This record gives sequence, structure tokens and C-alpha cells, in this order.
Amino acid sequence: MITLENDRLVIRFPEVHKDARCAIEFQRTLRIPDDGLDYPLPPGMGRFPLRHVDDYARRMPTDWLRRGGVLMPMHQAEAMWISFESEEYPFAVKIATGKVCALTGETWMNHLNTDPQDYAVLPDQPWLDGYCVAQGIVRQFVAMPLGQGYTVEEQLTGEAAHGGLQLIAYPMKAERYQEMMAKQSAGAPPDEFVAYSPIDSASMGLAPGGRMRQEIYEDDYGLDAWDQRHASRCFITIANSLQWMTLTGERPPTEAPTAREYASAGLPWFDYFGGDLTAIADTDKLRAISSVAEIGAANGESPLPENEPVEVNHVIALRRKGSRQVREVPADLTLPR
Repeated sequence: MITLENDRLVIRFPEVHKDARCAIEFQRTLRIPDDGLDYPLPPGMGRFPLRHVDDYARRMPTDWLRRGGVLMPMHQAEAMWISFESEEYPFAVKIATGKVCALTGETWMNHLNTDPQDYAVLPDQPWLDGYCVAQGIVRQFVAMPLGQGYTVEEQLTGEAAHGGLQLIAYPMKAERYQEMMAKQSAGAPPDEFVAYSPIDSASMGLAPGGRMRQEIYEDDYGLDAWDQRHASRCFITIANSLQWMTLTGERPPTEAPTAREYASAGLPWFDYFGGDLTAIADTDKLRAISSVAEIGAANGESPLPENEPVEVNHVIALRRKGSRQVREVPADLTLPR
């Protein structure tokens, strides 16, 4: 069961176990330069608003309404990252953009695969910022209109059919979770883990932006740990700012500061260390994708404003063990703009 709570998708499986709960949110962030350099993790600047598609059925394009799920606004060339929250109950979560897996580049499938691994393991994986293009390296999620050849969907399938984001979550089998909890209770080392004007129905998709250092961790539990009889799936349609205002009557969040403005203000970036967890390897499909800047240069276009390299001097190291740490700008610091 998926519910929308305070702009977060909360996923529960009470029929599996009373503790089987996780939450997923989509964080606004600055777009890192798409210049071939590897950057640290950028901060979270608050959740993107999410709205039920069905709440706007009278205004919604037919294909968007048919998909169901939720609606999220993004400006063109805006960046985002996905935050996962699971206190202790493990989950396997697949993330796709335009029905192309963000970890492998394979087309969407309603089951888990380990060769290559096409899912993230919670709570080991706290965040996902982009497409896994090399071991320990992702290319940032950047919003671009479908139909211009920038999105991963278009690059790998040759079509601009879906756009948006898709996710599906599987809980750990109850018996495996109970065995794990029993080990911890016994003192054993824990396992690691009206009539309206019609709107333009052209969808927004996600394209690969700049490179950043982020590991996607291997599944140490094994494929058999996941209860694939129970799953919750959601489609997240991305609306541009005009579509969002037309549908909801709300203004979308303002765009984040540029990377140069952020770095010049001395605000923090982040590195995350997963301890002894092993990062999954990249795949041939995602290794071969081109970034937005690369496609733009080949087409004689400049799709990314404010794309100059920046010097990063303030990096906060976050570690897996210990108190829960979040990627956010300290409250006593003022953002540019």
C-alpha cells in the first residue's frame, strides 16, 4: 500500500509484517556542472511537492490520468535526487526513468534481477542521485522535455513514450526479517544493511547530467530474501512549471541556486562512506549514454545554462554508522538568491 504523506510516498506492507514500512521522497537540489569532472554530492533543498493525479482528473491529459500515481513539478534543466527512508526493515526498490532502469539501462521488468543487480537495498542505500555510469559514479538526474533526444529513455529505446519516474518496492520476507532480529536480540552482530483550458500533454523525462561520486551497494541479503509476492508500484509524472500551475493552481518551487552561486557562498557538499559495503559495477548500456551537455554540443545547442566548472572547498563526510545524518544546508546558513 502506498500513501502520499507530506510530499512523501510512504509504502507499507502490514500483511507481511507490522514493521514493513519505508518512505521515498524527491529532493530539490542544485545542478552540478556537466563538465566531465567528478563532484561530491550536492545538498537537499527541500522536497518537491507531490499531488495525486486523480485529484485533477477533469484537467488531466488522458494518458497521464491512465497511468495514475502522482504528479511532480520540475523546471527544464532542473536537477533532483531520491531519498530513501527505512528505519530497519529491509526493502528492495527498483527505480526507472521512462521505464528504463536507472542502475542497468534495461527496460522495465516487474521482478528483481541480480545479474546485473537492478535494485537498491534499503536501508543500506540512503540516496540515489542519478544513473550508474561507472562503479562509484552516477550522472545526475536532470529534467528535460521528451522528444529532443536528451533523455535516457530516448537514447536507449529510440522512443519518447513514457517520461517521468517509475518505482516498485518489495519488502524482505517476514521470516528472514524475524531471523535477523532474533540474531540481534541474542547479541550476534547485526546483518548489514469545470471547463478548463487543455494543457500541453508533452511529458518531461530525466536525462543524464554531471558526474558525481556515489556508490550503489550490492545486495548482501541475496535474491531469496525479498518477498516478490508483495509489491507496491507508483508512476511519478513530471510536469513542467506551466503544466503544474494549470493543473494544480499552485506555483512550483523556485529553481535552486546555480552550483557557482552555491560554492561561492561557502555552503557544504557531501561525501558518503558506506563502510564495508561493496558498490555494484556499471553496465555497458549506461556506460555508453551521453550527457545533456554532450548531446547539446553535438547538436550545436546550449541546453544547460550556468554550466561552468566550480571549485568545491567545503565537503562534509557522512558515514553509514552512528546517528542518522541528512544532506541538508545548515539552518544558520543563507542560500544564495
